[in-house]
Amino acid sequence: MTKTFPLLACTFALAVSGAVLAQGKPASNKKLYCWTENGAKVCGDALPASAVDSARTEFNAKSGRATGQLAQALTAEERAAANAEAKAAQDAAILAETTARRERAMAESYATEDELRRAFGERQAVMDETVKASTIGVEGRRQSLVALLRRAGEDELNGKSVQRATRDNVLVQHDQLLRQQAMLVQQLADRETIDEELALALERYNALKKPAKGG
Repeated sequence: MTKTFPLLACTFALAVSGAVLAQGKPASNKKLYCWTENGAKVCGDALPASAVDSARTEFNAKSGRATGQLAQALTAEERAAANAEAKAAQDAAILAETTARRERAMAESYATEDELRRAFGERQAVMDETVKASTIGVEGRRQSLVALLRRAGEDELNGKSVQRATRDNVLVQHDQLLRQQAMLVQQLADRETIDEELALALERYNALKKPAKGG
């Protein structure tokens, strides 16, 4: 039968356990446990089912010495958080290794800094042409919308009702203009990103090439 007793009795129990056990021949790995139950510390020679997941200290019943400290079992939410943290750490490690391999490959792919600059220059040139075409498209769409609005305004000034087709066309042209403007803003941001990537690539390239130059 499992015996439990309050913390105040625990010290006495551990102190006399050696003498009591000496009268018989208990197993050398006999343990005593102390844990918290209903806000109070209790000890016992076996764990009840209600204390299996509780934080506890284990003692050698013969010597009275603490032999282990077990933390309280994690809740489902805590396990999920711990798993998410471990996954994030693993992903970060994989990303760091991937980045390192890419940088090493970059250092091996370009013999000189000029070659690296030319490679990025091709991307910059393509994006510059894309931005130019989008800028022209935005301006053309704006002019078309202005012409439609002017025509509709003239009809109203002349006492004519604006045709439904004209009103619908104005809405379509306006929506498409907004879309093209948003696309142009994104393309300009992408163009800046290429410059930032080039600056970072040059920094990493030169850092990786230095050992080779020194050797």
